[in-house]
Amino acid sequence: MIPQKTIALETFLWYNIRMEYKSNNNVVYSCKYHVVWCPKYRRKVLVGAISERLKELVKQRCSEINAEIIEMEVMPDHVHLLIEVDPQFGINKAVRSIKGRTSYMLRKEFKELTTRLPTLWTNSYFVSTVGGAPLSAIKQYIESQVRSERRKKP
Repeated sequence: MIPQKTIALETFLWYNIRMEYKSNNNVVYSCKYHVVWCPKYRRKVLVGAISERLKELVKQRCSEINAEIIEMEVMPDHVHLLIEVDPQFGINKAVRSIKGRTSYMLRKEFKELTTRLPTLWTNSYFVSTVGGAPLSAIKQYIESQVRSERRKKP
């Protein structure tokens, strides 16, 4: 008879390795979300150095909260993020943390963001789980946003 602990460990390892699940001390999970948020008044301020710095700050904050960025695109008037978050931390807490840190740092570093906007981000955001759609389809959609935005420019 095989001990129950051995079966549980083998099952855990199979899911973790074969199915690309993640785990913390007591949860095995795969929680991927497509998140979109905008600057206040949908102003097109996420360009140039601001865009590049925003990407750095999002990566840094995600690393601090142990969230994995699968895909990220910064458009002039919104941000797309495909992210995997520990369910015990929660997507709401992750988004609030990312938006809060990036707003604080960007407004501190780029004074032009304080003159035209009372706050950098709107209070709202869009979030959708991506369990039903293949990740490749979501990644393609996010990448296509950049291409379609480039075609719009005169």
